[in-house]
Amino acid sequence: MDAALVIVRVIIGLYLAAHGAQKLFGWFGGYGIKGTGGFFESVGYRPGALFATLAGLGEFGGGLLTALGLLSPIGPVLIIIVMLNAMFSVHVKHGFMAANNGVELPFTNAAAALLLAISGPGAYSIDRIINFSGFADPKSAWIVVGIGIVIAFLNLFARRPAPAAQPQTQA
Repeated sequence: MDAALVIVRVIIGLYLAAHGAQKLFGWFGGYGIKGTGGFFESVGYRPGALFATLAGLGEFGGGLLTALGLLSPIGPVLIIIVMLNAMFSVHVKHGFMAANNGVELPFTNAAAALLLAISGPGAYSIDRIINFSGFADPKSAWIVVGIGIVIAFLNLFARRPAPAAQPQTQA
């Protein structure tokens, strides 16, 4: 089981860290804060650059924490927060399948992160090396997951539509 956990942790963690690096730094074909911020504004997250930074940090930081097995379940919960926002602000209106930009991929990412949050990082983790067990029991992990879900939905409810364009008048 510990070998399976480290494989999933590293794959999911590094994949999402790279996705966050697209937002934060423009790496791997990403748009960086400015470009991502513009998109975030278009789906109601204002100021866009702030929310792009938060999402990028959630994916990049959460991904690295997850891959390393450090401070579990905080890394997976950061991933869950970003994925819930992605699902409900962008993807849900397109249905389920990823081919139609549906919720399939962020849903799968969130499900994997939930599994890692509840299972813990396993024996091959920095948490085990440094003997960190702050949230090691499932009850504590579920509490952290619950707090993350509340934060995700507060983020969703904080969105607001773009201001209506002002008609141009002729002088």
